[in-house]
Amino acid sequence: MFLLHRRLPLLARTTLLCSFMEPALTASSSFGGSSRLAALAQQLRMYKPPPSSSFENDDEETQADQESAGKVVSQVGFQESMTPVPKDPERFKPKRAAVLICIFEGDEGDLRVILTKRSSRLSTHSGEVSLPGGKAEEGDKDDGMTATREAEEEIGLDPSLVDVVTSLEPFLSKHLLRVIPVIGILKDKNTFNPKPNPAEVEAVFDAPLEMFLKDENRRSEEREWMGEKYLIHYFDYRTGDKDYTIWGLTAGILIRAASVTYKRPPAFIEQCPKFKYPKM
Repeated sequence: MFLLHRRLPLLARTTLLCSFMEPALTASSSFGGSSRLAALAQQLRMYKPPPSSSFENDDEETQADQESAGKVVSQVGFQESMTPVPKDPERFKPKRAAVLICIFEGDEGDLRVILTKRSSRLSTHSGEVSLPGGKAEEGDKDDGMTATREAEEEIGLDPSLVDVVTSLEPFLSKHLLRVIPVIGILKDKNTFNPKPNPAEVEAVFDAPLEMFLKDENRRSEEREWMGEKYLIHYFDYRTGDKDYTIWGLTAGILIRAASVTYKRPPAFIEQCPKFKYPKM
């Protein structure tokens, strides 16, 4: 390369240099000029989740708390590979849903994620923090469409403002709802003006993604499910004069998303259970 550079005329060298720089400049401009978001998008597009099972949805009714407005809120949720589903997909047939992990660059250069507080008027899981998302509908071509469609319905986030870059390994909720975490990058935060649907969402806020890797403002509680002990993680977060607690399935998904994004494990023990087959 050094010899090639010495022998090329000045004009040829300039053209060659510009051809190397052009893709990076184009990618950066598509994210509001943020080179960090452009690099993150490239990194996450290379990510491949662990293999998991695939199966068709069944027609059985699920429990009321997962049916509430078709939203994804659960006290318990684990990566699907840790559950019995991949070993016996014919025996366990969860319904499918998707949530949007929408990342953007904050004013101080940190990576932040958009979260919602559910309406206090809802009959189940009222006032709890969740990611925008819900159950897949027949017209959804993929999980990215499910997640962005639900985000538009809940908080007025135009899907064209979000670059969907990857999906994480499915999570399985306590009541067998298969949740696909979809990571999307908000191209320009200044173009998004939250418009929460009052029937579903009470507030829209954002939090630093990295907090879900730190052992700060975090507590945990030991529970048991299907004969195995595990930890539920609670993250306390204050913004302005508002206090929020992110926990359960939402916390578990964000721990995983932060680990993939920052390419390091959390500074605490997650303690997910090693499942055995439940008695049917």
